Order: sequence, then structure tokens, then C-alpha cells
Amino acid sequence: MSIANLEPLVLEQLQTLTLDPTRPLIISDADEVLLQFVAGLETYLEGREMWLDLQSFALSGNIKHKQSNEVVPTEDVPALLSDFFAASTGDLKAVAGAADALAALHKRGAQIIVLTNVPHEQRHVRQECLARQGLDYPVIANQGLKGPAVAYLAQQCKGPFFFLDDIPHNIASVAKAHASTKCIHFIADKRLARLIDPAKDSQIQSSSWPQTHAYIEKELTRLGH
Repeated sequence: MSIANLEPLVLEQLQTLTLDPTRPLIISDADEVLLQFVAGLETYLEGREMWLDLQSFALSGNIKHKQSNEVVPTEDVPALLSDFFAASTGDLKAVAGAADALAALHKRGAQIIVLTNVPHEQRHVRQECLARQGLDYPVIANQGLKGPAVAYLAQQCKGPFFFLDDIPHNIASVAKAHASTKCIHFIADKRLARLIDPAKDSQIQSSSWPQTHAYIEKELTRLGH
């Protein structure tokens, strides 16, 4: 996978970054890694007389109407999510321990980028939401799989690289694009984490920022950083 697969709007954002090629790079997803996506979605659905029945690692098929308990049709879910992001992107709460862990890693010398599939029009709202909660790092609104963006970043820095995401196909995409990246399958909501096996291309699966922080610190020390 190469940067040729990058969406022009994503490349444009990546080109604005100023990176030190000698420093480690942590590339983190936002939803269910830095921000409590599921909890925020449940609050949104509550206000619309719906609820999330966490029976599988998916949204389609698990969003139901409260009164009838009928499943929201799969074809209606994208519009529902679009409305959720428009209404709630700025309100999501930070995952416990994320700000402290990343601040410590940043102090140690790591560069941090948030690579999130939030709609582009919500990019600055997401950045402000994160910054208010001690997570003031560059935000890239990605589109599609994340391997191409990481491939681009790998051309700018020597690493080491760490990638955190809750979605296995994003981890697989990054592992294919840049094999030396250490991938962390992070799912903050433990109810959701229990519904899926660790991504096969990840080094660890975690729902804990202290655990993740310790893993990254250990790897940085092992790699001489």
C-alpha cells in the first residue's frame, strides 16, 4: 500500500504537519481510544428514543427503537451516524488516563498525531474537544483505511512508530503499509472489547491507558529512545 492511495484532502492535511524525523511517532485514533465514542453514542440515541444493544462488534443491527425494540435498518445507520457526529463531536468525554499517558510520552520526546475518521467538516470541532481535555495534538480527518496515511508519515520520520486503533481492518491496513509499526488494538469500552478477538496484526489489545503507556515506554527503552 502506498501514498498513491491517499485521498487528496487527507494528503493536504498531512502536508501541513511539521515533524522531527529523529523522534518517535505515536499515531492514535480518537473514537474508543482517546474519546468515549460508545458512551457518547448511547447518550445521543437516548435523546432519540433509541438504544444500543451491544451484541456484536458492529453498529448495524445493534441500534434499536426503544418502544418497539425493532432494529434500525442498516441503510439508515450512515445518516444516523452523520447526524450523531454533527450533533455530538464536541461533547465526547476523554478516555480515562489518555491525557496523562500521552503528556508523559510527549515529554519523553514522542510526537503525537490523531488520525481519525471523523467527517472533515467536524475536524476542528474534534480538535477543540480533544484540546479542552488535555489532548492538544494535530488532528487529521482521514478517509477510509489508515495504511496510506501511515505510509506517508513513514516517509517523513525514521520512527519508531506506534499506531492505536479500535478497528481491526485499520490495524491490518497499517501493518501492511508499514510493517515495523507497533500496532495497539485499543478499545476503551470494555463491553465492546469483550465482543472481538485481538486484531491479528496487533502487538497488544488494551482497554487501559496505563497498560498502553507502560508498553510504549518499554518499547521506546528497548529501541534506544
